[in-house]
Amino acid sequence: TKPTEIQEMSISRIIEGKDVIGESATGSGKTLAFGLGMVKHVNPKQGLQALILTPTRELTEQVTRALKQLSKNLKIVPVYGGVSIEPQIHNLRDAEVVVATPGRLLDHIERKSIDLRHVKMLVLDEADRMLDMGFIDDVAKIINHIPKQRQTLLYSATISDEVGRLAKRWLNNPIEV
Repeated sequence: TKPTEIQEMSISRIIEGKDVIGESATGSGKTLAFGLGMVKHVNPKQGLQALILTPTRELTEQVTRALKQLSKNLKIVPVYGGVSIEPQIHNLRDAEVVVATPGRLLDHIERKSIDLRHVKMLVLDEADRMLDMGFIDDVAKIINHIPKQRQTLLYSATISDEVGRLAKRWLNNPIEV
């Protein structure tokens, strides 16, 4: 009923199509902030349009559940390792939103079981943890497969100097909230 500070400061900017760097504590509503913007921009039955990268399987599952509550008419597919890849390959065929860990997503890119050419929104969720876990090279490889003309959102509990440098490399005139 009442938006959190991060939601209040970022949702309208996301809907406007701006790139956003959001720094806010865990549990402050970042997923809802980028999820509402994503639901506004992604069109049903028009292929994969949004990609959310997360550092862990648990966060991938959590974000997927939250996004499915926000949108009943979008196909949202979680992609992570430690499970059979075959059901993911099948589900990716008509996905509009993919929530993925970097390693398994790279597996799909190498297998050509995912097409990122029409992604118009990229979310880097928990960017600080992805950096701490050593995923930055994988994230860079993934970003090379996504159109340069896109909206990029980077959310993190903390924005270190290194995360800030990455944001400058991957975001276009971002608004910091």
